[in-house]
Amino acid sequence: MSAIAYLVDYNLTSGRAWSLVAAGVGLVGVVAGGLALARARRRGTVVALGAGLAGAVVGGLVVAAAEGGPGTGYGIVGGYLAVVVGLVAMALGGLARVRTR
Repeated sequence: MSAIAYLVDYNLTSGRAWSLVAAGVGLVGVVAGGLALARARRRGTVVALGAGLAGAVVGGLVVAAAEGGPGTGYGIVGGYLAVVVGLVAMALGGLARVRTR
């Protein structure tokens, strides 16, 4: 198998799927937190905090369940990404929450 064929051969495993879902939920939280911070809306803060928490927790579970490193199909890179994005969403939501008081 050539190097290009190896790089193109991509399988969506359950670990990768869960890490993508977690990162997506965290990204929704980042967007909601950014909009809430820009417009001082209280509803966006709750969405950002909840989505950020959910993304970080699911990403942490993916990382905890991974049995291999990057490239093994367990979704560990996406899990770490989801944890970081979730924490950013929670930080933005917290800042917006303080601003709306």
